[in-house]
Amino acid sequence: MSSGQNSGGLMSSAGLVRYFDAEDRNAIRIDPKTVVAFGVLFGVFIEVLNILGL
Repeated sequence: MSSGQNSGGLMSSAGLVRYFDAEDRNAIRIDPKTVVAFGVLFGVFIEVLNILGL
């Protein structure tokens, strides 16, 4: 590998880390507990449908 080549790694991902750390004021903010609760309720709903045979 020549000294002029970028080997990737940490330096190439530094921009992504900065991008995902930035918060957007217009972004939809959902509490993680809400997402987990929705997933559990959806799973229970699917199981009920399977039991009823629908």
